[in-house]
Amino acid sequence: MPPAKRRARTYDSAKIRAAVLAQFGNVRDGVRALTEEQLARHTHLGDWTVRELAAHITMAVETVSRNLDRDEPVKAELGLLDWPFATAARSGDIADGSSALAEENPDLDALYDRTEQRIAERLPTAPDDRLLAARTGAMALADYLVTRTVELVVHTDDLNRAAGTDIPFDRQALAACTRLLADALAVKAPGASTEVRIPPYAVVQCVEGPRHTRGTPPNVVETDPLTWIRLATGRTAWQAALEDAKVSASGERADLGGLLPLMG
Repeated sequence: MPPAKRRARTYDSAKIRAAVLAQFGNVRDGVRALTEEQLARHTHLGDWTVRELAAHITMAVETVSRNLDRDEPVKAELGLLDWPFATAARSGDIADGSSALAEENPDLDALYDRTEQRIAERLPTAPDDRLLAARTGAMALADYLVTRTVELVVHTDDLNRAAGTDIPFDRQALAACTRLLADALAVKAPGASTEVRIPPYAVVQCVEGPRHTRGTPPNVVETDPLTWIRLATGRTAWQAALEDAKVSASGERADLGGLLPLMG
């Protein structure tokens, strides 16, 4: 796991809390409208069906409630910029748990309602510095909630693609997800020779080499938020995004193919 030497950007706690609840509400409404035929469709996430993916999304929120009910860890083990690199090791456990959750909860509407009620009851009184014993490592609640925007946004996109839905993205959730994954790239490839632009949410400099000081940077990568999120999480390959004109890349240090994906 790359060391997070870069200082994490500051997120507005109230906005992140609202974004998590808003995006979960968007997904709940979308899942409620799914037909049995849609729920039975396969996704691009291994053997998961849409039903298993929909069940998994509740875990992204329920893990907050569950950990607020547990004893608080003694100390933090993970910073916000460490989190993207710590997720791959737990992917197997998460996949198994999601399949079991879907099997045990055939009524997805009831599962979503129960999950939403628990987070609505527990989150308002929980302080930002409250430590949570997350699977990836103990984290402060404020940081962990930013990671929930990644889980919710990424899997909303997965759900839309698999089920043919058009579940909306909360703007603040999409912004936080984009920014965290952009900052993770700067952690993985520190430097200032390449500028990565993801309008309207993020601009980061990365990759070792001559530092840009003025004018147009010699190495520039630009893409939209959803394409960036798909690249960072392995949903889309770098070369495919270039060929589809979803990414523009200019300069000898603008090839990010060897750095992606950031999350397994």
